[in-house]
Amino acid sequence: MELRDFLSLAQILVSTLVIILVLMQVKGTGFGAALGGADQSYRSRRGLQRSLHNLTILVVAIFLAISAWSVAAS
Repeated sequence: MELRDFLSLAQILVSTLVIILVLMQVKGTGFGAALGGADQSYRSRRGLQRSLHNLTILVVAIFLAISAWSVAAS
């Protein structure tokens, strides 16, 4: 397995994780808000929501790093 193959597989796995994390965050909002509609309630994130938000940011940063590494390796 070459580096390029490993990076492609890692990129697919991490992107799937990003999709799952984003969908978990949208689950508590209305359907219109999920599509970009206005949400009238402005709340601060607490507990699990905050952890999920921070984890999403971390996984997106990992995805960007893998993507940059994949471009540099090819």
